[in-house]
Amino acid sequence: MAHQTSRQNTEREPIIAISGLRKRYRLGQIGSGTLQGDIKEWRERRQIERSGEVDGAAPKRDDDFYALDGLDLTVYKGEALGIIGKNGAGKSTLLKILSRITAPTEGEIDLYGRVASMLEVGTGFNGEMTGRENIYLNGAILGMSRREIDEKMEDIIEFSEVRDFIDTPVKRYSSGMYVKLGFSVAAHLDSEIMIMDEVLAVGDMEFQHKCLDRMRQAAKQEHRTVLYVSHNMSTIKRLCDRCIVMDAGKIVFDGDVDAAVALYLGGGNTLLQTHYEYDDGYRPYDEYLRLNRRLNIDTLDILGKDAPTFAADETVELELSCTALRPLAQVGFRFELWSQDGTKIGTMLSRGFVDLHEGVNKIHMRMDLSHLTTGQYSADLVAFFHDEEGNEDILDGVYPGVVFDVVVELDEKNYLDWHHNYWGAIRLHDVDIEISE
Repeated sequence: MAHQTSRQNTEREPIIAISGLRKRYRLGQIGSGTLQGDIKEWRERRQIERSGEVDGAAPKRDDDFYALDGLDLTVYKGEALGIIGKNGAGKSTLLKILSRITAPTEGEIDLYGRVASMLEVGTGFNGEMTGRENIYLNGAILGMSRREIDEKMEDIIEFSEVRDFIDTPVKRYSSGMYVKLGFSVAAHLDSEIMIMDEVLAVGDMEFQHKCLDRMRQAAKQEHRTVLYVSHNMSTIKRLCDRCIVMDAGKIVFDGDVDAAVALYLGGGNTLLQTHYEYDDGYRPYDEYLRLNRRLNIDTLDILGKDAPTFAADETVELELSCTALRPLAQVGFRFELWSQDGTKIGTMLSRGFVDLHEGVNKIHMRMDLSHLTTGQYSADLVAFFHDEEGNEDILDGVYPGVVFDVVVELDEKNYLDWHHNYWGAIRLHDVDIEISE
């Protein structure tokens, strides 16, 4: 996959500059990435360099794993940068290096400002100290004086919503209280760079919204730089003005947020296809089913189309091929539908059930898209039946089962330029109106 980059504005001031960043771990090595491990690795590398075996880099071993592999990135002052990618893509490793929790194996990093980060629940807190004492500790680490911290203390406590427990040792805090105080400290103390990982998901929904508003304020009004990692695409779209997509330790996209989200969720023509062959990569939750395999969803074809693009009043014709390892009665199917921003918007159930014979079965399906608005959608496909007690028993599932675009043509009856952020992904039937006599 090509690395696409956005046009950089040379008038803006860089605050993070990364060049050739690599982070190597050794598979099966306990403690890799700790300070002790980094020191040991540095000594080994220095010995190799002095011996002349290699010029500037340690030789690659069979058990080497690069969490980051030649990453280049420039972030500008006042930007809110979203960082997305699958688990294991290298997102958290990048943030840990920028937060100086672990050291890079190779590459150069220039930070033109102080960093306040929150990567895990309780990061930077001493459990034996009270909430108030931890605020002073974190401020001192950032180089702030006690007077400067005192000036911000009330704002931090108020925002954190843990005033009643501020003088209690934080080891007695719940994970939600940790998150609230930790974010409040990172958001209010003097730093030019804020780094936030998925940890915000631990907090309640109301506090998450408050945090996003605070981060947007930090970037837009205070000209601080925000780096935000999340699997929630709606929060990425709400906060960020630029987004990178990471895969296998590399940046594969850098630019527009909507384009980045589309690529991550299966857009960018990476999954836009009319024929699917479902290998193990489509089954991330398959541990139980592998032990009790009775049905395998093999392929799916979108019929009569060169590309999976549909009008809202168009019916999608599908042919599913699946292999039953024994005869199965009353099997049903459902499509669990997701919008492009990662929001689950509904479920389509098969109208009735089918009996499958042992071996390969072909099933014709029709999907009604009349309620969907313009946008890209993905649908997880699940096969199931009900046991003797009426409980659902999942036979197989592929994630995603199909990805497609819906295009709604505007006319005098369809007068709204539909925006998902305001109106939602579903358009319900119009309401009839008339003037009463």
